[in-house]
Amino acid sequence: MSKPQKQIHLAAHFPGVNNTTVWSDPRAGSHIEFSSFAHFARTAERAKFDFLFLAEGLRLREQGGRIYDLDVVGRPDTFTILAALAAVTERLGLTGTINSTFNEPYEVARQFASLDHLSDGRSAWNVVTSWDAFTGENFRRGGYLPQDERYARAKEFLATTGELFDSWRGDEIVADPSTGTFLQDAKAGAFVHEGRQFDIQGRFNVPRSPQGRPVIFQAGDSDEGREFAASSADAIFSRYAALDAGQAFYTDVKSRLAKYGRRADQLLILPAASFVLGDTDAEAEEIAKDVRRQQVSGATALKHLEFVWNRDLSGYDPEGPLPDIDPDLGENHIARGRAQVRMYRDPLATAREWRELAEANNWSIRDLVIETGNRQNFVGSPATVARTINEYVQADAADGFILVPHITPGGLDAFADQVVPLLQEQGVFRTEYEGTTLRDHLGLALPHSRLRSSGGTPVDEADGAARVAS
Repeated sequence: MSKPQKQIHLAAHFPGVNNTTVWSDPRAGSHIEFSSFAHFARTAERAKFDFLFLAEGLRLREQGGRIYDLDVVGRPDTFTILAALAAVTERLGLTGTINSTFNEPYEVARQFASLDHLSDGRSAWNVVTSWDAFTGENFRRGGYLPQDERYARAKEFLATTGELFDSWRGDEIVADPSTGTFLQDAKAGAFVHEGRQFDIQGRFNVPRSPQGRPVIFQAGDSDEGREFAASSADAIFSRYAALDAGQAFYTDVKSRLAKYGRRADQLLILPAASFVLGDTDAEAEEIAKDVRRQQVSGATALKHLEFVWNRDLSGYDPEGPLPDIDPDLGENHIARGRAQVRMYRDPLATAREWRELAEANNWSIRDLVIETGNRQNFVGSPATVARTINEYVQADAADGFILVPHITPGGLDAFADQVVPLLQEQGVFRTEYEGTTLRDHLGLALPHSRLRSSGGTPVDEADGAARVAS
């Protein structure tokens, strides 16, 4: 008996200005004007995507003490944008990254509950931590937390916001004009939380929202991050979009769910993926090569090399050979706040490997960065891309993909018009939204399914969504 086909989940990431974006392309628009966000969101909704995703940057990254030119715009406030997009969309989920290291549970819970009301149940929260003191300098407390303490704070942060969301059952407001009764429970919103990270008590002032709680996303790839997702998240972002690596990640994370009393379908795995379309596969490959060269200018190539060398390399020719000097292993890094720095744990070994590659292939600095850096995950004709995405999902390398176009805001249009109809024809992607909330789109149950008729106490379901704050 053949296994039934999985339904594919699709989402769209508005990238802002980063290493994927080609801001210099004549087709590119603003990365901060609301019209760009609105165009992008409407395209995603027209294609029946599950949600739109916004990342967050709490500090502009620097290189040699100067703002890095690929991170100077496109980072406006997440909640402001998502609330505005709620007014110009009807079904599209609205997902935002909010940091648990430099925020407080009451404020974040209030913002997400408000967004869920404004959007009629379409909010989602990507819970992240902050790893560096550089970002912390923007906040009064400054500094940073070691990895184990970051996750301890994040777990308690999430549990605390869950308590705040659940301080309203959902049946307190009766608003009966005949009796003049608005609330049937004068204790609505009362909460007390005492823990190592937070010691708060009071009244939560936003009534229970349509989803009860926002959908919870998580993005960590460390062992702690995977465990956190298995215990507490509804979906996890993944950087493993290739088939073999995706299958390994998928198997590992899904295998962790049973210990928390959760089924495999109660945590979705959604890698980020870029794409290039052409009329033919060959044409798409040629376009992809051009895009990679647009993404990596000579100046950008030198900046990227500095992540490893930890030296000012501005005097080198990006079309020339790699530096013959070794990386500086000093503690103060030239590229502050960039996650890529942590990817190169052994700079000397990386430099040796890159020199060997460059010599063997006659690559310049720019060639090397292009060939070892960003590569589009799906390249081909619409039929090829649709077939490949479906194959990956059916092979359990992912439950779907978060698409990252290289042109903003119109880069999603071709995918919506040319690839989505093919997936719909294959019967693996919806032709219409079947529900109204993001939980409906993702196939996730509400955190609490029923209220007891006797006292209104929520009944936890025996599923992972009810364990978000456990």
